[in-house]
Amino acid sequence: MPVIMGTAGHIDHGKTTLIKALTGIDCDRLAEEKKRGITIELGFAFMDLPDGARLGIIDVPGHERFVKNMVAGAAGIDFVTLVIAADEGVMPQTREHLDICTLLGVSAGVVALTKADMVDADWLEMVTDDVRAALAGSFLADAPIFPVSSHTGAGLPELRGALAELAANFAPKRRSDLARLPIDRVFTLKGHGTVVTGTLIAGTFAVGDEVRLFPSDKRSKIRSLQSHGEPVEVSPAGRRTAVNLAGLEVEDVERGEVLARPGTLFPENAWEVELSCLASAPRGIKHRTEVHFHHGTREVLARVHLLDRDKLEPGETAVCQIRFPEPLAGVYGDRVVIRSGAPLRTMAGGRILSPLARKVKRFDADAAATFAALATAEGPELVALRLARAGTEGLGFARLMTLTNLESKALDKALSGLCDKGAAALVDREGKEGRHFVHGDVVAALTRSLADFVAAYHKREPLKLGISRSELASTWGKALAPKLFHFVVERQLRAGKLATEQDVLRLPDHKVSLASDQAKLRETLLAAYRAGGLTPPNVKDILEPLDLTFKEAQPVYKVLLDEGLLVKAQENMYFCAEAITGLIEKVRAYYAAGATDMGPAEFRQLTGLSRKFLIALLEYLDKEKVTVRVGDKRQLRGK
Repeated sequence: MPVIMGTAGHIDHGKTTLIKALTGIDCDRLAEEKKRGITIELGFAFMDLPDGARLGIIDVPGHERFVKNMVAGAAGIDFVTLVIAADEGVMPQTREHLDICTLLGVSAGVVALTKADMVDADWLEMVTDDVRAALAGSFLADAPIFPVSSHTGAGLPELRGALAELAANFAPKRRSDLARLPIDRVFTLKGHGTVVTGTLIAGTFAVGDEVRLFPSDKRSKIRSLQSHGEPVEVSPAGRRTAVNLAGLEVEDVERGEVLARPGTLFPENAWEVELSCLASAPRGIKHRTEVHFHHGTREVLARVHLLDRDKLEPGETAVCQIRFPEPLAGVYGDRVVIRSGAPLRTMAGGRILSPLARKVKRFDADAAATFAALATAEGPELVALRLARAGTEGLGFARLMTLTNLESKALDKALSGLCDKGAAALVDREGKEGRHFVHGDVVAALTRSLADFVAAYHKREPLKLGISRSELASTWGKALAPKLFHFVVERQLRAGKLATEQDVLRLPDHKVSLASDQAKLRETLLAAYRAGGLTPPNVKDILEPLDLTFKEAQPVYKVLLDEGLLVKAQENMYFCAEAITGLIEKVRAYYAAGATDMGPAEFRQLTGLSRKFLIALLEYLDKEKVTVRVGDKRQLRGK
């Protein structure tokens, strides 16, 4: 995998001159840089290694005014060459650059003592001891120190060999294939159009790929790619990459934006960050302090909202929310740096725990426990924690990529394992953000809640067979996504925990329970309609002798309809279901005998019914799709 080396060190300690001596490439490209003799913007070079690979190199500015540019460059490096001038030794920006590299998670590198030809042997030995003392306790505590001279070439072969060995043995930790390129330069190339450059920190880009700028979400397509000055069809993670974007002007693109594929990043106005305040910081960070926030190649003003304390003291680590004036796009595990406002100084840094922050109460013990778990979890455990925190909303595959920083195959495997154990459930195979998952405990809680809700409904409505699916969705399921509602209901039906009749859902052991007087009325009504057949009595004629109103008897009518024993042809006109079944058989036989249509007269001849029932039953047969009306006649539907 390609490796990127970055420089770090105080202004005028010879970083750019050293890179030119090592590679032949002058990283100072701006006229002002050449005029003033200092590096202002990031510079880029490469060094061919003995194994045929190329080591990418990022040259950063040393001046304190350009530390923000240094952070932008350091965000993409794998290891560092800390440059210290032998005639001056460790200086303020030496220490700040070392702090920044530490906060960004850089953990390997070498030290180059430049301008070694300008001091004598005793001075060089003393400076070397001072440097070693200054690096004690840092990630460079045991790093080799190489005295070099960019002018005479002394020490360069040894340094070049050490860099080659470090690059060959370095194993960058890039766990995700979510392609991202934080943009550090934007310019126009004659004959090509808009070009952006950056370090591809994960995934790959290929010519022809559809891409988006985040957070602006402007669309483009990769017209061509270059890496180390050469055209390539595909650029892998770890490469310095120039991307020629189609359909965008220079003014459409901002340095600090991230180039990625559509639908893979989700900009938000707040992130949850595990933040460490430097032990060397002159003061702590108070709750709601405004800071200069650095992520990737972007710098914004932001506020630190501490969640478990009022002040983060030097040397302390805590989880906080960083809130931005505009949405930013990040990924779990990304490193960030915080600098104070006045005077500008690196104060703290850390890593993103969640780039999709949720509302959190301060001093919440449960939230603190969740953050502690997120800070150490890996693989399936991390995926499960993300799903548990998402609750009934669940998470799509694309969001899980940003929340876990897992390679897609590893995420797939983790999700499959969780689903097999019942710790997760796939509730939507074709969600907007890919397959959509919900935590198994959430599904279990919903199934219990559903059973309790339906049981309570039965108790409240004992004369109803059950609750319609639409009513259930608008009551119990109103806060759920339709796919999750459907998933839970169907799961209970398959498990036999719910029963369904047409569109009505009920518990399997539920039966309509009538009071003794209602049970007697049920039998009276059923007997009257069975006796009436296709000429049933009027509702009024049945109920008046019983001294009942229709409103009082309506629940029992509803029970008989739900049970399928009565059929309602029109308002206040009911028939025994057995009589209607016999009528439908008689009508089908009529057509089977060769008739092509049937008018009211033929229907009267067939049934012997009066007009009172004849028209109502003809319309009922149409409604039930037994017949279809054509003019004044009826034809058998489907014939």
